[in-house]
Amino acid sequence: MMRYDLAVFIGRFEPFHLGHLAILRRALALSPRVVVLIGSAEAPRSAKNPWSFSERVVMVQAALGEDASRVTALPLRDHLYNENAWLAEAQAQVASVAGEARSIALFGQAKGASSSYMKAFPQWELVDAASVPLLSATELRRLLFSQEPGALGLIEANVPAPVFEIIDAFRKTDAYRQTLDEFRHVQSYRDSWATAPYPPVFVTVDSVVAHSGHVLLVKRKAQPGRGLWALPGGFINQEETLRDAAIRELREETRLKIPAAVLRGSLRGQAVFDHPDRSLRGRTITHAFYFDFPSGELPSVRGADDAARARWAPVSEVQGMRASLFEDHFFILEHFIGAGW
Repeated sequence: MMRYDLAVFIGRFEPFHLGHLAILRRALALSPRVVVLIGSAEAPRSAKNPWSFSERVVMVQAALGEDASRVTALPLRDHLYNENAWLAEAQAQVASVAGEARSIALFGQAKGASSSYMKAFPQWELVDAASVPLLSATELRRLLFSQEPGALGLIEANVPAPVFEIIDAFRKTDAYRQTLDEFRHVQSYRDSWATAPYPPVFVTVDSVVAHSGHVLLVKRKAQPGRGLWALPGGFINQEETLRDAAIRELREETRLKIPAAVLRGSLRGQAVFDHPDRSLRGRTITHAFYFDFPSGELPSVRGADDAARARWAPVSEVQGMRASLFEDHFFILEHFIGAGW
């Protein structure tokens, strides 16, 4: 018997596994329609987000078979430093398909901090649909990249058969090889400080340089995030201040000819970005500095040091670069120059 006009299921589904399928089947048993909001919809491909939004839509549809016609999959983008923007986007996506639905239920599984979002929608009835005990998506991603004996068999046992076919095909692509390389790099990085008495907290700096309607970006030469665009930045040295470290990294990576004194005089703002999951490398807090030059000819730049390339990107282009910007750099740019995006 149907109890709700519409059911909502929110997740990242990296990958879509049997636990997800059990919850979705429960939602379909109690509602004629289900909207699945697929999180991190425009995040760059990484070891944490191996599959694009469209690839995860295919996973959901393939797992459901004939019932796929009753499910609408919609993108839900990250808003790391603006929870209200994330909530508003989720509400808007559901409203776009709700129509005359009066009773709406949010389905999920309460499993600690990762499911705290389920209490953020008091207008929808909360249904805690307990799932079968299986490996988590995090564990499945580790198996995907670990190359451990039997890893593939464990993945196969924990995902719907059509999803396993998609995952197995993914393992033969350049995208997988690139992501595997990043995973190995991050694991090696983490192993290097695994014996520390306490987990370290890394401090980095980034520079947002705005000039005549453009922003200075660099293309990363090394992992993690090789090939993605990023803000010029890096780790601080023991003997320098945060501001001086930002200016040093900026000049090293872009060969920007603006003198350091002029850069200091053009500093218009700074902020700390400290989302616990902002970096795969571990707990990394960055201090971003905003330098603004409202007009004038764009200075010449070129990639150097850790940057394969450097270029001035029009602000209008940056607005659409979520999927190609490293870590949380889109949100840093949004903070300083993206009002009204």
